[in-house]
Amino acid sequence: MLVTGGLGFIGSHFVEMLLSRGYVVVNVDKQTYAMREDTNFETSPDYQLIVKDICDLTELPAGIDVLVNMAAESHVDNSIANSSPFFRTNVAGVYNLLELVRAIDPPKRPLFIQISTDEVYGDIAEGSFKETDRLAPSSPYSATKAAADQLVLGWARTHGLSVRIHRSSNNYGYGQRAEKLIPRAMKLAKKGERVPIHGSGLYKREWTFVGDNCESILLIMEKGADGEIYNVSAGEELTNLEVVKLVLCAMGKPEDFHEFVADRPGQDIRYSVETSKIRALGWKPTMTVAEYLPICKALNEERTRAMPPGRRMLLKRLLGLGTKRE
Repeated sequence: MLVTGGLGFIGSHFVEMLLSRGYVVVNVDKQTYAMREDTNFETSPDYQLIVKDICDLTELPAGIDVLVNMAAESHVDNSIANSSPFFRTNVAGVYNLLELVRAIDPPKRPLFIQISTDEVYGDIAEGSFKETDRLAPSSPYSATKAAADQLVLGWARTHGLSVRIHRSSNNYGYGQRAEKLIPRAMKLAKKGERVPIHGSGLYKREWTFVGDNCESILLIMEKGADGEIYNVSAGEELTNLEVVKLVLCAMGKPEDFHEFVADRPGQDIRYSVETSKIRALGWKPTMTVAEYLPICKALNEERTRAMPPGRRMLLKRLLGLGTKRE
């Protein structure tokens, strides 16, 4: 397996899953601000890290069967402030990877799995987007991800690459950076600061636990069909205000311990995707936001104090973080 961006939030959970199930993993990561620093992959003999920008790769490691591209700039606010890094990584980087795969003799080319996002569809007032619906991205971030998806499909049709595209809803889970809604709300609540919410807080998103999302990627790799796109969502639709209230409850704060702030430019009203295709392969979610929050709070608290034997491992297993190496 070649995973790009395997030190990022979703990528690190996916690498952990692969190693725990006996896969050999080569991770290409340029170690940006978004990398996790609490992984222990290097203890596995089946893991290799290549510190490199995907735009600067000149060849792929030999013997790769599958390439899962998770390398991406992903924070919408950052893309509004400066879109250049998003174009470089999310578009030019994908182009470079596709060309490197194309340069390999066809029988030896790896399967190419592109990790995309439900944001490529834009927003939808009612109903849910299907994989065949048009793309109408609303931000520089989602525009670059939509462009990458089109490159992947174009290279598949013209050059015969074996590709699959994975589009998931908002992810949450342990190790996510505080620039994202749930960890930011938890961090601010712990510090005794009110949580900012865009607009009225009534914008809706679907939420999927990162462990469940990684299971869907593995399922697409093992049972998916070439040239196909798969939407992934637990179907848990919550307003931003509802999410913040759940966080505040878990953190022992009043549910009104928040403040409303100005909308971001191009704010999407609602995201929703139809997921019968991935569920037909056997995927189903196992975690809800309400179940996750108290476990995550307990795990974070255990990091700062002595704990009974096995307590930390129990919490990690509840979040799907346990591995054979521990």
